[in-house]
Amino acid sequence: MDKLSRLATAGIPFLFVISYDKQTVIAESLDNLKQFKVALHSKPSRTFKKKPKLQRSPIDFLEYKKAFDQVIEEIKAGNTYLLNLTFSTPIKCSFSLEEIFEMANAPYKLLCKEKFVCFSPEPFIKIENNVISTYPMKGTIDATVPNAKEKILANEKEMAEHVMVVDLLRNDLGIVGKNVRVKKFRYIDKIVTADKTLLQVSSKIEAKLSNDWHKHLGEILDAMLPAGSITGTPKQKTCEIIERVETHKRGFFTGVFGVYDGKNLESAVMIRFIEQGSNGLVYKSGGGITIDSNAKAEYQEMLDKVYLPI
Repeated sequence: MDKLSRLATAGIPFLFVISYDKQTVIAESLDNLKQFKVALHSKPSRTFKKKPKLQRSPIDFLEYKKAFDQVIEEIKAGNTYLLNLTFSTPIKCSFSLEEIFEMANAPYKLLCKEKFVCFSPEPFIKIENNVISTYPMKGTIDATVPNAKEKILANEKEMAEHVMVVDLLRNDLGIVGKNVRVKKFRYIDKIVTADKTLLQVSSKIEAKLSNDWHKHLGEILDAMLPAGSITGTPKQKTCEIIERVETHKRGFFTGVFGVYDGKNLESAVMIRFIEQGSNGLVYKSGGGITIDSNAKAEYQEMLDKVYLPI
């Protein structure tokens, strides 16, 4: 993390990539990107005449429910109130990782050559004019469901989950900044996929940073990671439960990546993530579990998030 502070203090534009467990921190100058390609808020750089074919081989529902039930028991015991449970889904795709990166229609895209591609809809933090903002995203519904927007906003389980994440991230921002406030609460983002359109619920929270925040960028990121939207609350205990319950290693999945342009910073949570495994491609996805969660609905949400955004 110290390297990030040094680069920011020197005003050097760079890309940073941080794994979920913060054990791997990579920084590359934007003038000399070697293993990565990055794109923020850009249109697809390439179009294809044929849509990519995506074949999923998800875990069995009973295997999912085994982990789900363990999480519910932890919630009943008071050890966690919200936990983001994730799994790996082996996939077969007619496109390469680089082709997926080029054609993906997503605000935050990252390619680690021959290793993984991420096309995330979820910002992590932005820092501009000494103001730090974060944008937790919790609550997903198929846009074709009748009155989808009204239903997702009225869903008590989704509301409780969202409120808990907002509260967690308010606390996280309070560690690094002052005058924390929820700027915008529970607004709808539309996400277009290869075979459906999803609605997701987001909020915006912001705080004021000191004028010399560049000198402390590494500390700011270290204090806020892993991201609350993909862990749960309370964060430390929930992360311990995730380590026991999940059947895969997250690696860079649910870590963060971002760009410091010499003055300001923008970053994203690494969700919507495809990884090159030893036996082929793996798509990692999941969702938040609360005491009111339904196992079949959460299993379906995990599957709905296995998509290609074109």
